Amino acid sequence: MHRRQFLLASAAATLNSSAPCATPVATYTLAGNGVPGYTNDGGKAAEAQINNPYGLTTGPGGALYVCETGNHVIRRIDLKTGLITTAVGTGRKGYAGDGGPAARALCNEPYEVRFDREGNMYWVEMRNHAVRRLGRTTGIVTTIAGTGEAGFSGDGGPAAKAHLAQPHSIAFDPRGRLLICDIGNHRVRSVDLDTGVIETYLGTGAREATPDGAPIEGTAVNGPRAIGLDPRGNLYLVLREGNKVFRIDPRKGVFQHLAGTGEKGYTGDGGPAREARLNGPKGIAWSPDGGVVIADTENHAIRHIDLKRGVITTLIGNGTRGDGPDGPPLACQTNRPHGVFIDRHSNLYVGDSEAHRVRLLPLRV
Repeated sequence: MHRRQFLLASAAATLNSSAPCATPVATYTLAGNGVPGYTNDGGKAAEAQINNPYGLTTGPGGALYVCETGNHVIRRIDLKTGLITTAVGTGRKGYAGDGGPAARALCNEPYEVRFDREGNMYWVEMRNHAVRRLGRTTGIVTTIAGTGEAGFSGDGGPAAKAHLAQPHSIAFDPRGRLLICDIGNHRVRSVDLDTGVIETYLGTGAREATPDGAPIEGTAVNGPRAIGLDPRGNLYLVLREGNKVFRIDPRKGVFQHLAGTGEKGYTGDGGPAREARLNGPKGIAWSPDGGVVIADTENHAIRHIDLKRGVITTLIGNGTRGDGPDGPPLACQTNRPHGVFIDRHSNLYVGDSEAHRVRLLPLRV
């Protein structure tokens, strides 16, 4: 069997399995040919030019949605056929299209995309300082939070009239609230989607260290870059400038330090995650094996934190900036990866940003 056919067959087998995450199989390129561009809509994703893929997730129908910051669009990859299309945006940079269809909307660097329980799509546009929504039944685009101008304002009032500053990551908590990493304001904001009211959930606006065991109220967060939740509602927070990862149990209301010393570096594999060095981490995803995976962006690596043992390891990459090759994960160099997502079948998807590829690493027992 041809090597690429073998990789595709391995991935397909894992897609049809519900086995828990454990052992990496092999990486392969799902989308992108390594050349930045915007081509091949309606064609094979692996042959398309894409441009700086960041956040990614699967939608209600099982397709993969990928934010392309360089093309100012969100692309859709049908995982059954391997075909790529544009879901949101025209390819032109701007801020327009509210009240109209997704195909006519102008976006400015969409960074992350998520779906709510009803299947509505939400995405964050860093350069437009806004979070927008595509209604599943209406097909209409609206702005949920932000005005298009950077700043800090609006707590206690309508989110659509509030100011954000370089929002980077979004997630939904167990109550259905939209959480936003408002990185320029060193806060995580929350939006009650029933009332439309925005509040500060984490952070004070100060660029100070976050102590282990500190209460949620009144504690600073330095560069809150990425957030994710597990099925129990625990929140995982990545601090880009702080070079640390925390868990917040909403029932206990305190920060728990999980990984990173705060110093930049690439150390610690096989040892305690809290003693490891990270370098500008920018993405996080909960894994069905009970751990979390992070994009250790400036180390050009994807790393795994075993939450039971407190141990960190590298899943993809070796710390060297590069582009592949497909195959053994630790030999597959990456180039400033930003987005990570793990589906319920334990498939790890990576937005390998400056390699201009989306990579897939099936994980199996």
